[in-house]
Amino acid sequence: MLRNFDESYLFFIGVIVFLGIIELCFRLGRRQRRPADESHRTHITALQTALLGLLALLLGFTFAMSVTRFEARKNLVLEEANAIGNAYWRSQLIAPTARAQVPRLLLEYTKAGLELHDAENDIPRFDAASATSRRIERQIRTLAADTADNPPAISTIMFIQAINEMAQVNEKRRVALENHVPEPVFYLLFIVSAGAVAYIAYGTGLHGRRRLTSTGLFAALISLVLTFIVDIDQPGTGVIQVNQESMERMQRTLEQEL
Repeated sequence: MLRNFDESYLFFIGVIVFLGIIELCFRLGRRQRRPADESHRTHITALQTALLGLLALLLGFTFAMSVTRFEARKNLVLEEANAIGNAYWRSQLIAPTARAQVPRLLLEYTKAGLELHDAENDIPRFDAASATSRRIERQIRTLAADTADNPPAISTIMFIQAINEMAQVNEKRRVALENHVPEPVFYLLFIVSAGAVAYIAYGTGLHGRRRLTSTGLFAALISLVLTFIVDIDQPGTGVIQVNQESMERMQRTLEQEL
């Protein structure tokens, strides 16, 4: 569900919710304030420290998960572009009748790979791009098999191996695009963040001082970090995106060969 929201909306929603929690908990703390009850304030301070430590641990853990997935997607873009290029150059060794058709099919395959990235959150487009990739793989294999000698030449075998490698990398890339940080982790982060903000505001209420600037800034920073993690977990949208330059260069190279 989170992946269907614009990241900027998530940021502002988070800020508004946290500010609302701050105001409610401050008023609650001020209402329950007893100047002589120092043990209660000490207890709340200890809970604040524990929740902030837990929040820092969860944020670091989730950030590491999202960055690891981001790096995997980025590396697979280069790997797929290299696999397509390898398939193209090995196609120059097969029979001329099949060789002439390969650049057009590989160009269509490369465009489907770019579409796969752009349509990450659009399931019908994503499935259509994936189906196109599978169809082209079958076409190229059939083309190579129909023109192969019996027994097949080494050049034909090498070309089919390159196509198989290309298909394997494409599948890895699809799985990487579908592999996100589980949404319950984000919900847990939001709950712990809300709890930390609530105890901070409650503590300020017990001391009778609002401190809206510092608590509001803390709420905005937490919302920004949460939004940043969601953004980096969605490589096809938002501010931080996986660079497709390798695939785009391969597309231009194949267009020049037609």
